[in-house]
Amino acid sequence: MPVPLAQSAALGAYLVKKRLAGEKRFPLVLMLEPLYRCNLACAGCGKIQHPEPILNTMLSPEECLRAAEECGAPVVSIAGGEPLIHPQIDEVVAGLVARKRFVYLCTNALLLERALPRLKPSSYLTIGVHLDGPRELHDAMVRRDGVFDRAVRAIRAAKQAGLRVSTNTTIYTNSSPEQIAVFFNFLMGLGVDGLMLSPAYDYPEAADQSAFLTRQQMVETFQRIFAQQDHGRWRFEHTPLFLEFLQGKQSLQCTAWGNPTRSVLGWQRPCYLIADGYAGSFEELMRGTEWGRYGRGRDPRCANCMMHCGYEASAVRATSSSLPKMVRAARFALTGR
Repeated sequence: MPVPLAQSAALGAYLVKKRLAGEKRFPLVLMLEPLYRCNLACAGCGKIQHPEPILNTMLSPEECLRAAEECGAPVVSIAGGEPLIHPQIDEVVAGLVARKRFVYLCTNALLLERALPRLKPSSYLTIGVHLDGPRELHDAMVRRDGVFDRAVRAIRAAKQAGLRVSTNTTIYTNSSPEQIAVFFNFLMGLGVDGLMLSPAYDYPEAADQSAFLTRQQMVETFQRIFAQQDHGRWRFEHTPLFLEFLQGKQSLQCTAWGNPTRSVLGWQRPCYLIADGYAGSFEELMRGTEWGRYGRGRDPRCANCMMHCGYEASAVRATSSSLPKMVRAARFALTGR
């Protein structure tokens, strides 16, 4: 099952509660960045360019848990940086799980095998391993040989330890649709519980600006990828609408506030990708951000963005507005079809 039944049910109940309360803007996923420090320097990353004092800063477990309470989102994605560098990341994860948040601990997996004894299997915890394609492509994008093999070994070890594991794949200009299709088949054979994917965001700070696709190139690339899908074999942790959006079959506008970001610098305005300042609290972020300024056709920085951190929330909102779409999404969440 791509998404745990308890997670689907909790998210559905949360959506109903918010709609009945008449709330128009509410978070679905907290993007939690307890540090920016990383042990890789990936070609398409815009998160590791901060000065050393900021890279040396980490949120405490108490700050992380307070952010989750402030936000109230049922899902927390712990990103960075590399979260497993944080010496108390196990306390952060355990605290969130105790609060019944569904946690995606995102990692490049270089430190995962060492961390496994500190991570207790739970239906609330998923290890999200970043893999951008088969060995040659992934190692080129992370700019270090051997990373792919270490990640695969760590996935096997995590599964053996009883942990739920998903993968997150970013699509770049050199991501061959044919290679990606074969790669997804490999991941399913490896036993991962679900796949996530997204086109790369064109961070101006990223080391390799040639890596990024235009919006039209993204649509064409995803059409070619999904044309090769063995239906039912690839099990995605996305809504059907988001996957159709990637292929140009659905029109969605960004929901920047759906996945608010809490980093070492505060609550980031407006989203995980763009930093137009920081708020001191979640309430200040929601009330003090001019949300209507952002999105395709509104801000040039959003022109080529189709990332799930902005558009999956849009797809969820669109899905929950229609009973047939909700039934379709529930079937997809349960079966992957």
